[in-house]
Amino acid sequence: RIKGTGEITSPTTVKVTGETGDETLTAKNIIIATGSVPSSLPGIEVDEKDIVSSTGALSFSEVPKKLVVIGGGYIGLEMGSVWARLGSEVEVVEYQKKIIPNMDQSLSQGLQKILDHQGLKFRLGVAVKTVETSPKGCVVKVENDGKTEEIKCDKVLMSVGRRPYIEGLGLENVGIQADKRGFIEVNDQFQTSVPNIYAIGDVIGGLMLAHKAEEEGVACAEIIAGEKPHVEYGLVPGILYTHPEVASVGKTEQELKEAGTKYKTGQFKLIANGRAISVGETEGFVKILADAESDEVLGAHIIAANASEMIHELCLAMEYSATAEDIALTMHGHPTVSEAIKEAALNVHGRTLNG
Repeated sequence: RIKGTGEITSPTTVKVTGETGDETLTAKNIIIATGSVPSSLPGIEVDEKDIVSSTGALSFSEVPKKLVVIGGGYIGLEMGSVWARLGSEVEVVEYQKKIIPNMDQSLSQGLQKILDHQGLKFRLGVAVKTVETSPKGCVVKVENDGKTEEIKCDKVLMSVGRRPYIEGLGLENVGIQADKRGFIEVNDQFQTSVPNIYAIGDVIGGLMLAHKAEEEGVACAEIIAGEKPHVEYGLVPGILYTHPEVASVGKTEQELKEAGTKYKTGQFKLIANGRAISVGETEGFVKILADAESDEVLGAHIIAANASEMIHELCLAMEYSATAEDIALTMHGHPTVSEAIKEAALNVHGRTLNG
């Protein structure tokens, strides 16, 4: 491991600038895995003091009396819910008309209802225009239906997504081009326009999740070693670490409708699950979407205290093209929250045992 700042100087060399000076490394292959950094809105600078990214939100010296979260996606809701539980008055401002807009509508509605009960406030379909800071706090100016409003707060969390980190990599030295959003373009072998230079993870786009990047890193190393791996992008689980957690894999109901796919839905609420009742974690549900004709599971969506652990049973089922009936016929231990998955699969066919 060599610590420093790297710059690609040729297809086979990288200059590393470290504490002891410059050093040139030579290699047959190079993998770019520089990840991403938080984005901001035009004209709003993240200073990690008053206007913070997720990094700054982990370093507050005290609980803000009021925190405005700009962005109702993964990071904003995770960090916002943490500070709300610690006593902060949290208000989420989201440009879209729903939170976690890329997830299934049922998850969006279900999670917002739960977070409402936890004390978070939401302004949806609202555009942030400016954020002004002073020793007295921050003022967030928002526009809604042509009307401008001001929200006063102590701190602002900017969570409007992330962008690829490519500054200073020396891409121009070897003729590697980034697209208009800054992502490095690669083929299905993770090769850039320079065949022996590869790229993986957030820097090439797609779902910007650590487990997706890890799978790409392993696959890329195997490709260089002459193997033929495969990353199944349709089965990357998306997880929100709120409380309760949210997890999703495969198609949403909205995507199936837009594609004209005929499907069946099975849902089971945790209020009817014995283990959830016994541990006092009854908020949430399991929802399974299956093809109307073949019964193959097309998508799964969960709100539960341990949704991040439960979703992988459904990822595995979908990897093997399992049907809802396959899951329904699989014996699940009792009492477990995972029984809710079996119940949701049974409900696809209207045969729930405990619903």
